[in-house]
Amino acid sequence: MLKLPIARLDELFSLISAERELYLPLEENGVVNFGRWAPGAEPKLDHLNTARPVKDFFFAMTEDIASFKLKGKEIEVVEDRVPTAPFALFGVRACDAASLDILDKVFLSDPVDTFYQARRDQGVVITAACNAPEEICFCTAFPIDAADPGGDVATWRTADALYWAAKTDKGAALTEKVKHLFEDAGSAGEQAVAERKAAIKEILDRLPLGDISLEGFTGEALMEMFDSPEWKKLYEPCIACGTCTYICPTCHCYDIRDFDTGRGICRTRCWDSCMYSDFTLMAHGNPRTTQLERFRQRYMHKLIYFPDNNDGVYACVGCGRCVAKCPASMNIVKVIKALGVNNHV
Repeated sequence: MLKLPIARLDELFSLISAERELYLPLEENGVVNFGRWAPGAEPKLDHLNTARPVKDFFFAMTEDIASFKLKGKEIEVVEDRVPTAPFALFGVRACDAASLDILDKVFLSDPVDTFYQARRDQGVVITAACNAPEEICFCTAFPIDAADPGGDVATWRTADALYWAAKTDKGAALTEKVKHLFEDAGSAGEQAVAERKAAIKEILDRLPLGDISLEGFTGEALMEMFDSPEWKKLYEPCIACGTCTYICPTCHCYDIRDFDTGRGICRTRCWDSCMYSDFTLMAHGNPRTTQLERFRQRYMHKLIYFPDNNDGVYACVGCGRCVAKCPASMNIVKVIKALGVNNHV
């Protein structure tokens, strides 16, 4: 483990940005999201979660993937791929880092999504332990350790120092390029990080959503969950705005459309939402014609279908964004509490 005085953080940022594009939590118009670092920037490293998840950097909200040029009866297909420059994300929380592992299962399984793969190959994820988890957090349910985040490099901050530990080959390669700024943390540094982890876990143990149980959310319970009368009560507040899907770090539905540009046809991919009435619309109609069915689909996928097909890994990381942002105060926590075995006893 390495140690860097907090006063030298800008030197670290400058060194990383010289080697690759660097993004950190930055505030603009009162909203904190990952933005490109430049000298003089004031990163919001104490801000818990950015408004938008880091999946934006790997699974773009919109992107052109191909174009078709017509010449008489001939069609020329052109791949509209913008090369991905090397980049680093600094300050990613444990939940967002875990979301990328979930997206990997979707986009890096056969057939591999090469657009996503290129960004994963070029991106280095530098995580930050959560010094002050908030009441909306429930990452421990999945389980994700906010005190010991994943990523390519993990960091911990105390009042006077940043502690740095490489966790992957990509993280080790970046560490080699910046390690001359650091000193060895030694046993005192290891102790400081251990104390920081203990303090974070003490907060996690006191969070109101920390005791949510996922017992019962298994493939064996699929039909019982699917037919539960609770769905009728749960879905009623939903206004189908799609906010939950767009701020969710693990939602990965998308649509592909062709547009006539006047110079040819452009094929574009964009995020979509299972909460919308035209989602999966086909020539013969929509397989889920009611909002209840669409609402149920979202949560059955996250809590039953996805884990049943991915070795028990749920498609949620407990980041709390949907808890904070749903205009109808409906979220996955309420679904888990209503349907879980040990949540409403």
